[in-house]
Amino acid sequence: MRKLVVGDIHGGLRALEQVLEKVRPTAEDQFIFVGDYVDGWSENAETVAFLMDFSETVPCIFLKGNHDELVLEYLRDGDDKKLWLAHGGQASKDSYARLSEKEIMAHIEFYEALEYYHIDQQNRLFLHAGFTSLHGPQHEYYPNMVYWDRTLWEMACSLHPEQSPTDPNYPKRLQLFKHIYIGHTPVTRIGETTPQLRGNVWNIDTGAAFKGPLSIMDVDSGELWQSDPVWTLYPEERGRN
Repeated sequence: MRKLVVGDIHGGLRALEQVLEKVRPTAEDQFIFVGDYVDGWSENAETVAFLMDFSETVPCIFLKGNHDELVLEYLRDGDDKKLWLAHGGQASKDSYARLSEKEIMAHIEFYEALEYYHIDQQNRLFLHAGFTSLHGPQHEYYPNMVYWDRTLWEMACSLHPEQSPTDPNYPKRLQLFKHIYIGHTPVTRIGETTPQLRGNVWNIDTGAAFKGPLSIMDVDSGELWQSDPVWTLYPEERGRN
Protein backbone atom coordinates (compact mmCIF):
# COMPACT_ATOMS: atom_id res chain seq x y z
CA MET A 1 0.00 0.00 0.00
CA ARG A 2 1.30 3.43 -0.96
CA LYS A 3 0.75 6.33 1.42
CA LEU A 4 0.42 9.45 -0.71
CA VAL A 5 0.29 13.01 0.58
CA VAL A 6 -1.33 15.69 -1.60
CA GLY A 7 -0.55 19.41 -1.46
CA ASP A 8 -2.92 22.38 -1.43
CA ILE A 9 -5.25 22.23 -4.47
CA HIS A 10 -7.05 25.61 -4.30
CA GLY A 11 -9.76 24.85 -6.83
CA GLY A 12 -7.32 23.56 -9.47
CA LEU A 13 -9.30 20.48 -10.44
CA ARG A 14 -7.59 20.22 -13.82
CA ALA A 15 -4.23 19.93 -12.07
CA LEU A 16 -5.56 17.32 -9.66
CA GLU A 17 -6.94 15.19 -12.48
CA GLN A 18 -3.69 15.54 -14.43
CA VAL A 19 -1.41 14.50 -11.57
CA LEU A 20 -3.69 11.62 -10.56
CA GLU A 21 -3.36 10.23 -14.08
CA LYS A 22 0.38 9.97 -13.39
CA VAL A 23 -0.11 8.41 -9.95
CA ARG A 24 -2.67 5.83 -11.16
CA PRO A 25 -4.48 5.37 -7.82
CA THR A 26 -5.71 1.98 -6.68
CA ALA A 27 -7.94 0.83 -3.85
CA GLU A 28 -4.77 -0.34 -2.08
CA ASP A 29 -3.41 3.21 -1.77
CA GLN A 30 -4.08 5.69 1.00
CA PHE A 31 -4.28 9.38 0.17
CA ILE A 32 -3.78 12.11 2.75
CA PHE A 33 -4.88 15.55 1.59
CA VAL A 34 -3.38 18.40 3.63
CA GLY A 35 -6.28 20.80 3.04
CA ASP A 36 -7.09 24.03 1.17
CA TYR A 37 -9.21 22.38 -1.50
CA VAL A 38 -10.78 25.72 -2.42
CA ASP A 39 -10.21 29.48 -2.89
CA GLY A 40 -8.11 29.96 -5.96
CA TRP A 41 -8.99 28.75 -9.42
CA SER A 42 -12.57 28.53 -10.66
CA GLU A 43 -13.37 24.87 -9.96
CA ASN A 44 -13.80 24.99 -6.21
CA ALA A 45 -17.12 23.25 -5.62
CA GLU A 46 -16.18 20.95 -8.49
CA THR A 47 -12.94 20.00 -6.72
CA VAL A 48 -14.76 19.08 -3.53
CA ALA A 49 -17.36 17.08 -5.48
CA PHE A 50 -14.53 15.22 -7.21
CA LEU A 51 -12.86 14.43 -3.87
CA MET A 52 -16.11 13.16 -2.40
CA ASP A 53 -16.52 10.77 -5.34
CA PHE A 54 -12.83 9.80 -5.31
CA SER A 55 -13.01 8.77 -1.66
CA GLU A 56 -15.73 6.23 -2.45
CA THR A 57 -13.23 4.01 -4.25
CA VAL A 58 -9.84 5.03 -2.79
CA PRO A 59 -9.07 5.33 0.96
CA CYS A 60 -8.67 9.02 1.83
CA ILE A 61 -7.95 11.19 4.84
CA PHE A 62 -9.06 14.78 4.36
CA LEU A 63 -7.45 17.40 6.60
CA LYS A 64 -8.83 20.86 7.23
CA GLY A 65 -7.18 23.95 5.77
CA ASN A 66 -7.84 27.55 6.71
CA HIS A 67 -9.54 28.23 3.36
CA ASP A 68 -11.81 25.24 3.88
CA GLU A 69 -12.92 26.73 7.18
CA LEU A 70 -13.61 30.09 5.51
CA VAL A 71 -15.74 28.46 2.81
CA LEU A 72 -17.62 26.49 5.45
CA GLU A 73 -18.38 29.71 7.33
CA TYR A 74 -19.73 31.20 4.12
CA LEU A 75 -21.87 28.20 3.14
CA ARG A 76 -23.21 27.52 6.63
CA ASP A 77 -23.43 31.03 8.09
CA GLY A 78 -23.38 33.37 5.10
CA ASP A 79 -20.15 34.95 6.33
CA ASP A 80 -18.35 36.40 3.30
CA LYS A 81 -15.48 38.37 4.78
CA LYS A 82 -13.94 40.99 2.47
CA LEU A 83 -10.44 39.67 3.15
CA TRP A 84 -11.58 36.15 2.24
CA LEU A 85 -13.19 37.35 -0.99
CA ALA A 86 -9.96 39.12 -1.95
CA HIS A 87 -7.83 36.00 -1.37
CA GLY A 88 -9.64 33.45 -3.48
CA GLY A 89 -13.01 33.51 -1.78
CA GLN A 90 -14.81 35.18 -4.68
CA ALA A 91 -13.91 32.25 -6.92
CA SER A 92 -15.40 29.84 -4.37
CA LYS A 93 -18.50 31.99 -3.95
CA ASP A 94 -19.05 32.04 -7.72
CA SER A 95 -18.46 28.29 -7.97
CA TYR A 96 -20.95 27.44 -5.24
CA ALA A 97 -23.57 29.68 -6.84
CA ARG A 98 -23.92 26.94 -9.47
CA LEU A 99 -24.90 24.24 -6.94
CA SER A 100 -28.32 23.29 -5.64
CA GLU A 101 -29.21 23.62 -1.97
CA LYS A 102 -29.05 19.84 -1.61
CA GLU A 103 -25.55 19.73 -3.11
CA ILE A 104 -24.39 22.55 -0.85
CA MET A 105 -25.65 20.68 2.22
CA ALA A 106 -23.60 17.64 1.18
CA HIS A 107 -20.54 19.87 0.86
CA ILE A 108 -21.15 21.39 4.28
CA GLU A 109 -21.09 17.87 5.70
CA PHE A 110 -17.78 17.26 3.91
CA TYR A 111 -16.22 20.41 5.39
CA GLU A 112 -17.55 19.67 8.87
CA ALA A 113 -16.04 16.18 8.78
CA LEU A 114 -12.51 17.33 7.89
CA GLU A 115 -9.87 16.14 10.36
CA TYR A 116 -7.60 18.57 12.20
CA TYR A 117 -4.55 16.31 12.00
CA HIS A 118 -3.52 12.70 11.47
CA ILE A 119 -0.76 10.70 13.16
CA ASP A 120 0.10 7.38 11.54
CA GLN A 121 1.55 4.21 13.07
CA GLN A 122 5.09 5.37 12.30
CA ASN A 123 4.58 8.53 14.37
CA ARG A 124 4.39 10.78 11.32
CA LEU A 125 2.17 13.83 11.68
CA PHE A 126 0.05 15.25 8.87
CA LEU A 127 -1.73 18.60 9.21
CA HIS A 128 -2.38 21.70 7.18
CA ALA A 129 -0.24 24.34 8.84
CA GLY A 130 1.45 23.68 12.19
CA PHE A 131 1.02 23.76 15.94
CA THR A 132 2.38 25.78 18.84
CA SER A 133 1.99 23.47 21.84
CA LEU A 134 5.19 21.78 23.01
CA HIS A 135 3.05 18.68 23.60
CA GLY A 136 1.68 18.35 20.07
CA PRO A 137 -1.43 19.39 18.11
CA GLN A 138 -3.71 17.32 20.32
CA HIS A 139 -2.90 19.75 23.16
CA GLU A 140 -3.31 22.98 21.18
CA TYR A 141 -5.15 25.57 23.29
CA TYR A 142 -6.66 27.12 20.16
CA PRO A 143 -7.45 24.09 17.96
CA ASN A 144 -7.73 26.14 14.77
CA MET A 145 -4.01 26.92 14.99
CA VAL A 146 -3.39 23.60 13.21
CA TYR A 147 -4.67 25.19 10.00
CA TRP A 148 -3.45 28.77 10.55
CA ASP A 149 -0.01 28.54 12.18
CA ARG A 150 3.09 29.44 10.15
CA THR A 151 5.65 29.44 12.96
CA LEU A 152 6.38 25.71 12.69
CA TRP A 153 7.52 26.05 9.07
CA GLU A 154 9.42 29.26 9.81
CA MET A 155 11.18 27.48 12.67
CA ALA A 156 12.05 24.50 10.47
CA CYS A 157 13.48 26.82 7.82
CA SER A 158 15.71 28.48 10.41
CA LEU A 159 17.48 25.21 11.33
CA HIS A 160 21.04 24.57 10.25
CA PRO A 161 21.06 21.85 7.54
CA GLU A 162 23.29 19.63 9.66
CA GLN A 163 21.37 20.11 12.91
CA SER A 164 20.19 16.74 14.25
CA PRO A 165 17.02 15.95 16.22
CA THR A 166 19.35 14.62 18.93
CA ASP A 167 20.86 18.10 19.34
CA PRO A 168 19.74 19.49 22.75
CA ASN A 169 18.89 22.76 21.00
CA TYR A 170 16.70 21.09 18.38
CA PRO A 171 13.13 22.47 18.70
CA LYS A 172 11.03 20.44 21.12
CA ARG A 173 7.98 20.61 18.87
CA LEU A 174 9.82 18.90 16.06
CA GLN A 175 11.18 16.14 18.29
CA LEU A 176 7.65 14.86 18.93
CA PHE A 177 7.31 13.22 15.51
CA LYS A 178 9.44 11.27 13.06
CA HIS A 179 8.33 13.54 10.24
CA ILE A 180 5.74 16.29 9.90
CA TYR A 181 3.92 16.92 6.61
CA ILE A 182 2.28 20.31 6.03
CA GLY A 183 0.96 22.66 3.36
CA HIS A 184 -0.31 26.21 3.92
CA THR A 185 2.86 28.19 3.10
CA PRO A 186 3.86 27.76 -0.57
CA VAL A 187 7.48 26.74 -1.09
CA THR A 188 7.48 29.12 -4.07
CA ARG A 189 8.08 31.81 -1.44
CA ILE A 190 11.59 30.41 -1.03
CA GLY A 191 12.06 29.93 -4.77
CA GLU A 192 11.18 26.22 -4.94
CA THR A 193 8.53 24.27 -6.86
CA THR A 194 9.02 20.80 -5.35
CA PRO A 195 8.21 19.62 -1.80
CA GLN A 196 10.88 20.82 0.60
CA LEU A 197 12.36 19.16 3.69
CA ARG A 198 13.58 21.41 6.47
CA GLY A 199 14.65 19.61 9.61
CA ASN A 200 12.07 16.83 9.78
CA VAL A 201 9.27 18.96 8.28
CA TRP A 202 8.08 18.31 4.73
CA ASN A 203 6.20 21.18 3.07
CA ILE A 204 4.03 19.78 0.26
CA ASP A 205 2.44 23.08 -0.84
CA THR A 206 4.21 23.76 -4.12
CA GLY A 207 2.24 26.88 -5.00
CA ALA A 208 -0.70 25.48 -6.95
CA ALA A 209 -2.73 28.56 -6.00
CA PHE A 210 -0.20 30.82 -7.70
CA LYS A 211 2.50 29.93 -10.26
CA GLY A 212 3.50 26.45 -9.08
CA PRO A 213 2.34 22.87 -9.77
CA LEU A 214 0.23 20.55 -7.65
CA SER A 215 2.29 17.81 -5.98
CA ILE A 216 1.65 14.29 -4.72
CA MET A 217 4.42 12.46 -2.85
CA ASP A 218 4.82 8.89 -1.63
CA VAL A 219 5.90 9.39 1.99
CA ASP A 220 7.70 6.04 2.14
CA SER A 221 9.64 6.01 -1.13
CA GLY A 222 9.85 9.76 -1.72
CA GLU A 223 8.54 9.33 -5.28
CA LEU A 224 7.04 12.57 -6.54
CA TRP A 225 4.40 13.37 -9.15
CA GLN A 226 3.51 16.90 -10.26
CA SER A 227 1.02 18.59 -12.53
CA ASP A 228 1.95 21.31 -14.96
CA PRO A 229 2.09 24.75 -13.34
CA VAL A 230 -1.58 25.16 -12.47
CA TRP A 231 -1.93 28.62 -13.98
CA THR A 232 -1.10 27.15 -17.41
CA LEU A 233 -4.15 24.89 -17.08
CA TYR A 234 -6.39 27.93 -16.50
CA PRO A 235 -5.07 30.39 -19.12
CA GLU A 236 -8.36 32.26 -19.18
CA GLU A 237 -8.18 33.03 -15.45
CA ARG A 238 -6.16 35.38 -13.31
CA GLY A 239 -6.20 33.22 -10.16
CA ARG A 240 -4.64 34.44 -6.94
CA ASN A 241 -1.87 37.00 -7.38
